[in-house]
Parts: sequence; C-alpha cells; structure tokens
Amino acid sequence: MPYFDAASAAPLHPVARQALLAALDEGWADPARLYREGRRARLLLDAAREAAAEAVGCRPDELVFTPSGTRAVHSGVSGALAGRRRIGGRLVVSAVEHSSVLHAGEAHAAAGGTVTEVPVGRTGAVDPEVFAAELGEGVALACLQSANHEVGTEQPVAEVAEACRAAGVPLLVDAAQSLGWGPVPEGWSLLAASAHKWGGPAGVGLLAVRKGVRFAPQGPSDERESGRAPGFENLPAIVAAAASLRAVRAEAAAEGARLRGLVDRIRARVPELVPDVEVVGDPVRRLPHLVTFSCLYVDGETLLSELDREGFSVSSGSSCTSSTLTPSHVLRAMGVLSEGNVRVSLPSGTAEADVDRFLAVLPGVVASVRERLGAAPVAAEPVLAEELVVDALGKRCPIPVIELAKVIGSVRVGGTVTVLSDDAAARLDIPAWCGMRGQEYVGEVPSPQGAPAYVVRRTT
Repeated sequence: MPYFDAASAAPLHPVARQALLAALDEGWADPARLYREGRRARLLLDAAREAAAEAVGCRPDELVFTPSGTRAVHSGVSGALAGRRRIGGRLVVSAVEHSSVLHAGEAHAAAGGTVTEVPVGRTGAVDPEVFAAELGEGVALACLQSANHEVGTEQPVAEVAEACRAAGVPLLVDAAQSLGWGPVPEGWSLLAASAHKWGGPAGVGLLAVRKGVRFAPQGPSDERESGRAPGFENLPAIVAAAASLRAVRAEAAAEGARLRGLVDRIRARVPELVPDVEVVGDPVRRLPHLVTFSCLYVDGETLLSELDREGFSVSSGSSCTSSTLTPSHVLRAMGVLSEGNVRVSLPSGTAEADVDRFLAVLPGVVASVRERLGAAPVAAEPVLAEELVVDALGKRCPIPVIELAKVIGSVRVGGTVTVLSDDAAARLDIPAWCGMRGQEYVGEVPSPQGAPAYVVRRTT
C-alpha cells in the first residue's frame, strides 16, 4: 500500500532501526553517571549530539535534544522571548507557520505580549521586505519556517535572516520539513526540528540556540540538556535520530532529484487528467517530495477515504477533514481553494510505478465523488435572471460551491448570484472558485438571515 504522507511522519529509516536496536543494548544507563555503563551511555549521547550538530550547522554545545519537535518550538519561543523581555514583547511570525509556532504565539499573547502575523502570497511565501518592515521597536523574536509543511513552499530564510540581523532581532527557524533535505541557510539564531519528519523515531526533537542569543529557559530548572529539556534523555531514540539524519542527508541529493521528477509529473498530469483542479504552492522553490492540489466540487474527507480504499495514504488541509470544520490556516492565508484538498508527500524510495498508479486511479475517484455530491453540470434556464439567491445554510463544503456552479448559467452576463452559507470554508472557496472559473467575486455582504452572504457576478 503506497504511503504518500511523509510530511506527517516518514517511515523509519533502516539506519534508524539498526541504531535504535543497538542503542537499546548499549545506551540504557544514565549518561550523567560516572560508572562504566553511564560513561558508555554518555559517549553515545555525545556522538549523537555531534552528528546532529554537524547536520544542523552549529556547535555541539549549542544543540539540545527535546521530547518532540513541538516541545523544541515551544521551548525556543518561550526561552527567547523571556531572554529578551527588556527589549519588548512583540513576536513576529509568518501567517503559515506550523501550529506549534502559532500556539506558542497564542500563549505569549495570553500572557500580555503581542503577535504580528506577516501575510504570504498565493504561493505561500512571505515577501522579505514586508517581513522586514515588521521588525521595528519592541520586537523580541521573529519566527519563519524553512519550508511549509502543507504546500512545500520554501521560505526566503536567507533574506529574512539578513533583515533580522540588521534589526537586531533573533530569528527562530522551524526546519522540521527541510532539515533532512539539506542545511538551513545561515543567519538563524534558533532552530527547531523533529526526527520523525526525516525517518527517525517519533519522540525526539532538537533545539539549537546560537551562542550569544539571550535565552532564559522557562519552567522548573533541570541539570540535563543545558537546562533546556528537562527529564531523562531517551538515549536509544536520540542515537537513532542522529544516525538517520546523517544517513538521509547523505542520500538527499540523489533521492531529492529523483522524487522531484516524480512530483513534477504529478504537478503536470493532475490538471490534465482531472478538470477543475488547482495545484498550489511554489512550482520551483519547494521541497522535492511534496505537492498539494485542490479539486473543485469534492468533499475532502470522502476523497481521502476513497483514495485509501484504492490503497493510497494521503492527507489534506480541507475543512471537510478537520475536527475544527475550518480550512487549513495555510490555505486560508494563501487565498487558495481549500475544498477537495490533497497533499501528496513521497517518502524516500517511492516507486515510479506507485506514482503512475496514483495518477491512473485519481480521475475516477474524483469523478465518483463529484457524481455522488450531485456536481454534474446543469443546463441553464432558457430565461436568464438578473439575480439569484442560493440558500446553502447548514450545508458543508463543497455543497455551497456546487450549488453556485449549478446556477451561474441561469443569470445573464452582468447578473449576480448571492450564496448564503454559514460554512467557514465558503469565505475562501467561493472567491477561489471565481478565480478558477473566470467570474467576478463582488464580496461578502450581510443577509436578513444573519448569515454571511457571498455575491458573485457573472462575467463569462
């Protein structure tokens, strides 16, 4: 069964498995103790730290291991903000950061700080000049991911790091998605990552803090990991994480080029095979193994379930697959279609034949889901109206957009269709539909029912 969700968790690398089993026998003792078992464990820990630091591009004494990538982010954000409390209470982040960064920002705001989200363009990247403009007085920390976890777009880390240096603001880079593919550009002050993203075991993160960065670890102090990650180290998992990071980096150039070719095929073929599809993310500055596309008139949850039936494991940022019933904050910030969203992230070793079979299966799956939802085109009424109202209240995505598509041909060119919808996804998907179908999105207006009303003018 092809597993196409490496961006969530990559399969355990063979080197990680070997190192984990060996460390279970050799690295079970307390590395803080001076007897021989402790010394042996300490040697393993020091070797793992040196290997990870080499891959990150920092000194070993600048890097600590944490219980997860999320803990690394939270510790990095809180420690840097506390260390620069006298500078100010402003935190600057991009609008498409991982939820761990946004949650850390929410905690900072709840404690009295302020958080500024820098917008992104339709490819998902920030404008370095716009980011730099937010680095004014009182900014204690800036955060920018190296590459986006949902659409694969690489961020201009080097340019933003230079702007941060000029402004005297430390930059924390969440490198969880990219670290296995290569080093992060120079200029960062703090860096966080997670082992299960590159084929290491789950439950290991890393946090690097450059010497000279003001940093005050929060919470009860601890003698382990420089006081930045309390608790007994999971040494076997740490050893496996460092070994697998070294292994995947050695393979990255060749395997990255091979997977980029497979992803290029998906990016090109999906719009040819499936009508009304939007491929999102930067087509060039992107991770080599990840592609995201959205399908009009498709329920994302059903689409993923049907692909699972066909043997493909993929993920989605659609609100239809979310417990919050709201679209992905990444897709929302980009202003792209969220319904029928599919993220394909290929693990190392993915066979070309599996990609070919995915492309062969996808058109029929999308067509069957659309047919089930009643998304077949409807002939226009012989008498064209000046305006129509579509009541889609209480209906989840993609029904409001399907109903809009059915009636747009029943109004004259220049006429309008008003869609009533209380689904949060409609605020994103209706404008995106207009852009894809060449119609004019007039805007959102209040309705007598109190629900949002979205006005579309027919132009073609």
